[in-house]
Amino acid sequence: RIGSATSLSSAVINTRLQELVRLFKERTEKVKEKLIDPDVTSDDESPVASPAAAVPAPGGELEGDKASGDDHYCEMLCCTFKSRPWLDRLKSYQFPSSIDPLTNLMYVLWLFFVVMAWNWNCWLIPVRWAFPYQTPANIHYWLLVDYLCDLIYLLDILVFQTRLQFIQGGDIITDKKAMKENYLWSQRFKMDVLCLLPLDFFYFKVGVNPLLRFPRCLKYMAFFEFNSRLEAILTKAYIYRVIRTTAYLLYSLHVNSCLYYWASAYEGLGSTTWVYDGEGNSYIRCYYWAVKTLITIGGLPDPKTLFEIVFQLLNYFTGVFAFSVMIGQMRDVVGAATAGQTYYRSCMDSTIKYMNFYKIPKTVQNRVKTWYEYTWHSQGMLDESELLVQLPDKMRLDIAIDVNYNIVSKVALFQGCDRQMIFDMLKRLRSVVYLPNDYVCKKGEIGREMYIIQAGQVQVLGGPDGKSVLVTLKAGSVFGEISLLAAGGGNRRTANVVAHGFANLFILEKKDLNEILVHYPESQKLLRKKAKKMLKNNTKPKDEKGGPGDPLIIPPKADTPKLFRAALAATGRIGGKGPLGRLRWRLKELKVMQE
Repeated sequence: RIGSATSLSSAVINTRLQELVRLFKERTEKVKEKLIDPDVTSDDESPVASPAAAVPAPGGELEGDKASGDDHYCEMLCCTFKSRPWLDRLKSYQFPSSIDPLTNLMYVLWLFFVVMAWNWNCWLIPVRWAFPYQTPANIHYWLLVDYLCDLIYLLDILVFQTRLQFIQGGDIITDKKAMKENYLWSQRFKMDVLCLLPLDFFYFKVGVNPLLRFPRCLKYMAFFEFNSRLEAILTKAYIYRVIRTTAYLLYSLHVNSCLYYWASAYEGLGSTTWVYDGEGNSYIRCYYWAVKTLITIGGLPDPKTLFEIVFQLLNYFTGVFAFSVMIGQMRDVVGAATAGQTYYRSCMDSTIKYMNFYKIPKTVQNRVKTWYEYTWHSQGMLDESELLVQLPDKMRLDIAIDVNYNIVSKVALFQGCDRQMIFDMLKRLRSVVYLPNDYVCKKGEIGREMYIIQAGQVQVLGGPDGKSVLVTLKAGSVFGEISLLAAGGGNRRTANVVAHGFANLFILEKKDLNEILVHYPESQKLLRKKAKKMLKNNTKPKDEKGGPGDPLIIPPKADTPKLFRAALAATGRIGGKGPLGRLRWRLKELKVMQE
């Protein structure tokens, strides 16, 4: 009895020591994974912080309530008014000492106001000069808007242009003195000073003549800069280009109508059949004449005098040249806007021509057409790699992180790996679209890639007929990793995978992963460990998990009774030469065959 008690206590001690060793190993692995990737969280639940006791203020109110109330209320005399947070932020706002002209949206907004002032001068100076719209009764309104535009010009010179950052020798210069000197020595400064020439002082001698404000139209550089900045932030910049080209055409017609009224007034309104007769709305009728002249529609009255003939000839020549330029520019804008659609159509037409030449079956042709249409409408392009091939490696990585990192970082297989390894892997991912009922991979194939579901669903098929749906994988799931990580003949597909509907998948090839893991040995060890665990779980009989298993050659036997197992154990300690020993050896052999 003493010996049996001693052996029992030693067995308990051994079991406890083995459990402690196992716990220490698990904790060591967790600490190692934590050092590799700081984002890996522990499995233990973090303790819940107990709510802090609310300390009442001397007035009987809680301090938290009082602090939150003082943020948005102010007291005046005996009343309490709610203050405006945006007003406080406006008071505390400080104008930046330097402005990035490429990314600062505030600067783009300011350029919009500058361009509006420039358009006021460009459009209304010819109107006020030619048509009798500026009268002594409304002269003060015209002058008010004029000098408001001049104020915008002046603020642009003194406040904004002297704070614009610039690049010198590859460095971004933000020094105040350097930015000011860069602007003062630029061509932009010369034009800005020229457009603000104070010719208005001649008003006292010749009267308020709008032509004296013509230098204000020389601030065209702000207009082109605004176009460039606005197109950079618009998602559909071609729409703005079409609008701008149309505005060019309308402005040329506007100037021509002003010149026609001036010519009619010079010859005398209604003096001949060619000039404007002075009836109706003068601007609308002159604009109508300008449209017919520049577009060369015809049907105009013949000029009578030499002045009218020369004026009409110049109009025709200018109209043909200007209209052809506008049409060409409009064609370029529309062509650039539909360049991707044109490329897609040409690729699809070439593919259809190829399939018709080789007499491909109609079912296959329809699937190819469906792939083209879905890929184009879902991605806006046929191959994403063509878009990014011209970018430097760092920018391609930034785009890949923004697009794909949220999906890949949630994959359980890569949790705990080095983050830089995941970044390198993102650049190797290739996007592929599968149509409904397309086989992504088939059982028994050699696996050379792993799949990550970006969008859509895939179904894993199995069963005796190979058509039973075992599981449906959704976005963020991974499959094919066993074939990718296995070595030595274990890289065959273990199941059929079919796309359920349209599916966008990321593909990572085995050679790419091996090239990456060479530089990350710790992540390589971690992935090998996970691969061994997956292979170990995958080789277990499926009956243990409650799923349908393959039929066994030798059916499973019932469990051996405990008393019989004790007798077998005793026989084994004696030596195993009796019939019980031979029976025990036979059961071991059957068990091995069953496995």
